[in-house]
Amino acid sequence: MKLLEELQADADRPNVELARLVGLSPAATLHRIRRLKESGIVRSISASLDAATAGFPLQVYVAVTLQRHDEAAHRRFAEAVRSMPEVISADWVTGETDAMLMVLAREVAQLQRVLVRLSTRGGAARVMTLLKLEELKAASPLPLTAELP
Repeated sequence: MKLLEELQADADRPNVELARLVGLSPAATLHRIRRLKESGIVRSISASLDAATAGFPLQVYVAVTLQRHDEAAHRRFAEAVRSMPEVISADWVTGETDAMLMVLAREVAQLQRVLVRLSTRGGAARVMTLLKLEELKAASPLPLTAELP
């Protein structure tokens, strides 16, 4: 548990420092990290970039309702979304909307092209956009030690 917390806090630290923080040998720490990756608990270790600073001032939540709700329509939409690099995350959701996406764009014209592709290639019947104004809370680590109700 401590190793997961430390990796979430800063996975860029040298293995020796992680080992010291969690009270293991460097070899044991490296072995545990490999096992965590193999098991799927740790999906990847990557850098977190600031979208606006990296040249993507438009960060837009896109709620999509599909025209049809069969397996082929879901597969078509998923393939379309996965082929668009501007879509940085996408989830199937419940309620009035079928999917929620986060789309990054350098300009309005780029965003418009993405929205058109969602309709033409993805089979979206309804597309609603919500422009992200300001980050209220950054994506936070999993609350591994928080008490559950």
